[in-house]
Amino acid sequence: MADSLLNMKAFLATARVGSFSEAGRQLGVAPSVITKRVGQLEWSLRATLLRRSTRRVALTEIGERYLDVIRGIVREYDEMAKGIMRSPKELEGQLRIKAPASPMPIDLAQLLSSFQIHYPRVTLDAVLVDRTVNPVEEGFDIVLTMMPSSFDGVLEEPLHVFERVLCAAPTYLARRGHPRHVRDLMHHDCIVFSPIGPNWIFEGRNGVTTVAVRPHLVTNNGALVIDSLCAGSGVAVVSRAAAADRLRSGALVELLPELRIPDLWLKALVPATRSNLARVQTMLQAIRKAFQDASSVTPERVQEAK
Repeated sequence: MADSLLNMKAFLATARVGSFSEAGRQLGVAPSVITKRVGQLEWSLRATLLRRSTRRVALTEIGERYLDVIRGIVREYDEMAKGIMRSPKELEGQLRIKAPASPMPIDLAQLLSSFQIHYPRVTLDAVLVDRTVNPVEEGFDIVLTMMPSSFDGVLEEPLHVFERVLCAAPTYLARRGHPRHVRDLMHHDCIVFSPIGPNWIFEGRNGVTTVAVRPHLVTNNGALVIDSLCAGSGVAVVSRAAAADRLRSGALVELLPELRIPDLWLKALVPATRSNLARVQTMLQAIRKAFQDASSVTPERVQEAK
């Protein structure tokens, strides 16, 4: 591995300055060593990365395609090595995190603030959005999501389970009546949480039933779903914990309680290439603890999450 990294660093230096001699000077080795290392990299990749001439060394078309990939590999390794060599208190670098815009069972602001107090050299970039995100394509270190999507090269860690419930406000039910069967939902105004979609799944004594409901309102924000339910806009599937206070007060009514709606898991998505970074692992540990603490309190304190 060490030789491969030296070969990649020799290639990157040569590509940057356009000269084996100058690359050797910057890396503190003879130009012949740089030439040999680049040749070894080309042999291992079975591709010509650099075009040699008497005046200048330039990237080939294949070399241009490999440049960003090799640069990323070297950067990831260097960051991992630095994290191993320094103590946790010396963590540094940027952490880019995506979390739902809808409320979560944890206090994200408190978690991030506490993390930065303990690790002041870490810069946090927190993006709150209710949609599916591929952390590799969008450059995130950690994505917190309830979306069922999976991606190549991304590790998944379940963090928190959400029991779900079908409900509506008494004002809506007085106006439109109670659904007596899942098929009745096709004739009701349904509030759809867009990341989950309009195909609602129910489990009963006769097996699994999927209903394609008619969206009356579509939103990617879980809090808006709850507020719209309470305003009498329609019927929706929501987190039982998020609706607990309203169900207890009578502001919302559970529908078809004999049926079970499959649970959803809030999970962390981490690019495999970032998973060994010390700052990523330390943040994941803090997130795990926050969700463990949230699970130990009463369900009524748990909020809707995506």
